Amino acid sequence: MNVGIVAQRGNRRAAELASDLRSRLVDADVIVRLDEATGEALGVDGVPVSAFSSCDLVVSIGGDGTFLFAARGALDTPLLGVNLGEVGFLNAVPPSEAVEAVADAVDAFRAGDLVSREVPRIAARGEGWTGEPATNEIVVQGPRRGRGGGVSVEVRVDGSPYAGGDADGVLVATPTGSTAYNLSEGGPLVHPQAEALIVTEMCAAEGMPPLVIPPDGEVTVAVTGGDRAVVVSDGRISRELAPPAEVRIETSGPPMRLAGPQSDFFRALNKLD
Repeated sequence: MNVGIVAQRGNRRAAELASDLRSRLVDADVIVRLDEATGEALGVDGVPVSAFSSCDLVVSIGGDGTFLFAARGALDTPLLGVNLGEVGFLNAVPPSEAVEAVADAVDAFRAGDLVSREVPRIAARGEGWTGEPATNEIVVQGPRRGRGGGVSVEVRVDGSPYAGGDADGVLVATPTGSTAYNLSEGGPLVHPQAEALIVTEMCAAEGMPPLVIPPDGEVTVAVTGGDRAVVVSDGRISRELAPPAEVRIETSGPPMRLAGPQSDFFRALNKLD
């Protein structure tokens, strides 16, 4: 069995827990791979996070940002998150239970009954390109937020016009991402078990309310004006655009797979206060 481990960069507690997990897994005849930053922190060789797609399980130690980083490399490999952050919507395992939770997952895999839950991803595409899948959200926006940095957009849902005008940008989120950037932009909370996509305009001059659509819907953001625009996938710029340009956003495979215990959505919400 192969297990990948990603520890939050620059977090000594995360590195120490990664070292402990690595030792225990090696003792259990498990092959352990560390991402490059974690390997450097522990003084051993690491691998690019993209190599984790060939693992049987990936363990993320840190906050939701570390989890999203691990998820980009894991693709559809089951992920187990150990929460060292403040909220932990994606990371359900507390540090005190990490060793036991990982051991249980290893035993379940070896017995052929490791259970995981599928979480949808979305991806953007345009003329001649397709962006990397996102777990939380995809944003089409101007080169910067604020005065003078916006764009003119037209938003269509399954080909039907929904909104248009000047805005900082347009955000399309999954239910998993509803508690992240979407929430800070005034978008609705959506339970992670709901099947939906969320469309939220960002500081629109004459905006429409946030919209929740079926999971098989397609959102088209046509950038009709502005110097340039960028497509941002889970906080990372994945594409620069020269208007006019169209970006189509929809559910895309592979889905993310979560292993281990499930986080309590409403308990995590209370930590946002």
